Amino acid sequence: MNKILLVFFLSLITTFVKSAEFKIDAKTAILQDYLSGEILYEKEADMSIYPASMTKIMTSIIAFDLIKKGQLNLDEKFLVSENAWRLANAGYSSMFIMVGDEVSVENLLKGIIIASGNDACVTLAEGIAGSEEEFAVMMTSKAKEIGMNNTNFSNASGINDPDNYSTVRDILIMSDYLIRNYPEYYTYFAEKEFTWDRTGGDPITQGNRNPLLYKNMGVDGIKTGYLALEKYSLASSITRKGRRLIAVGSGFNSKNARSKQSSRLLTYGLTNFDTVEIYNEKNSFQDLQVWLGKKNTVKTHFKNNVYKTIQKARLRNLKVVLNYNGPIKAPIEKDQKVGDVNIYYKGELIESLELLASENIEEVNKFSKLIRSVNFLIWGDV
Repeated sequence: MNKILLVFFLSLITTFVKSAEFKIDAKTAILQDYLSGEILYEKEADMSIYPASMTKIMTSIIAFDLIKKGQLNLDEKFLVSENAWRLANAGYSSMFIMVGDEVSVENLLKGIIIASGNDACVTLAEGIAGSEEEFAVMMTSKAKEIGMNNTNFSNASGINDPDNYSTVRDILIMSDYLIRNYPEYYTYFAEKEFTWDRTGGDPITQGNRNPLLYKNMGVDGIKTGYLALEKYSLASSITRKGRRLIAVGSGFNSKNARSKQSSRLLTYGLTNFDTVEIYNEKNSFQDLQVWLGKKNTVKTHFKNNVYKTIQKARLRNLKVVLNYNGPIKAPIEKDQKVGDVNIYYKGELIESLELLASENIEEVNKFSKLIRSVNFLIWGDV
């Protein structure tokens, strides 16, 4: 069995570390490295909360999912019901649509994501599912599908309802799913304003309620929330130098605290941790020698991209060891297991991965096989 120690001087990542010194002034909070999936900080992350307008992330996901499947398009228009219009006149966040308006799916989505319009949520829900109640069933079903096991949705907007609940961990799962699966639509969450050419009045422009978008720190989403009982909440995401972090906090005492503490949480992740790329699907992991094949080496890969998150200045504690019997005898089939890779941190095994062939390698003909065997016996040349 051959063992090769692979040292990576690449971009960096982190294993789960709790900081005894770092604290966030919120009832509950969580921070994740997007590439590695590692949790960098958590505080009462499984405590039940009312997600308020962070609910609208799932409302958007349902629409994006249908668009991706070809069952809905951005130009399709939905009729505004009186039920939806009432929310525009009851002191809630609103897009200011009118009864009888026909509004495109794209405008409704921008009204939901940027202006946080509850009226837009109901219109979209009714247009897709026939009623908001049926739409909420779709939302909860999708939540269970993606691993949000402590969440139930009872409406599309997040307005007061004891049956509309979640956790910051589940909101993180939902945010990660959104960014990972709908990157082309996630850009809506970074837009700072939305203008709606409303019926019976001048166009109305509203700014995005996410305060971190205006701080020039690399935040590109995602959604605020507020309920009197829950106080202020925010799901946010930042990108910097190829890294992305996602944070969710709830129970901030004020708008200012929500902005300041969420910024602190993201900055903590950026300044205390690095992300190491061990494998990216764009490249071969390691070319291995082949015996009696029409090619002398075979490219290799893992099933998924591999990243690890490490505390800054601790890269020396990360070791990646490749184990394989080589040279590998042809024929070799694509996706055939050709070895194992063990990842160690401070001498402790933290992950073991199967290494797979990235291509088919055919065996040479009998004559070539004979020549190579003779060369090997005489010269030891494979």
